[in-house]
Amino acid sequence: MNDQPVCVIAGAGPGNGLAFARAFAGAGFRVALLARDRPRVHALAQSCGAAGFACDVRDPKAVAAAFAQVRTALGEPDVLVYNAGTGKFGNIDAVSGDDLESAWRTNALGCFLAVKEVLPGMRRRKGGSIVVIGATASLKGGANFVAFASAKAALRSLAQSLARQLGPENIHVSHVVIDGVIDLERTRAAMPDKADDFFLKPDDIAASVLQLTRQPKSAWTFELDVRPFSEKW
Repeated sequence: MNDQPVCVIAGAGPGNGLAFARAFAGAGFRVALLARDRPRVHALAQSCGAAGFACDVRDPKAVAAAFAQVRTALGEPDVLVYNAGTGKFGNIDAVSGDDLESAWRTNALGCFLAVKEVLPGMRRRKGGSIVVIGATASLKGGANFVAFASAKAALRSLAQSLARQLGPENIHVSHVVIDGVIDLERTRAAMPDKADDFFLKPDDIAASVLQLTRQPKSAWTFELDVRPFSEKW
């Protein structure tokens, strides 16, 4: 049996998800990428030497099936990075109940389901790391973030509850608040006048996430906020 550790990244795209995959693969992990779009996740996985699995984190059956495939192909996960998170942006007049529920299912429910899948193996090995990727909206709800902010706040509260329960079991749960605009082709196109140091670099975020999984138990971090130095806060 291969004794390399396994990292699952739930919610994989060309920005943070791919950067997380590169960081953990470079640290000696076998990496599994999970995303809804099968061709896209397989292409991303191929680009970084990972394994790709189609999974809609909003669907309990899809989550169970995807993690069963991961365990068969790679083994029990040692690290879970929960990076899935989206939602329709708008205020109470522009957002529907379905939009609100979809945001909650992607953020909070999906994380809950993914943690359920990795916990048995972590408990058997008496340790593991779960990193939950959050946002500034988890701490302050802007007028046009009614669905996204409420979902991210639920995700943060879930992570905090998990950290308090699982810490004594040597399972480190941490929450990362990403405060700023991530450096992507689409964000650059939308903000062509912004300076380079306005954007958060995915590889730099990934370096911080990898470090969280390496912390000694006597000095674990629950919440880490990352932002460019130029970001107002």
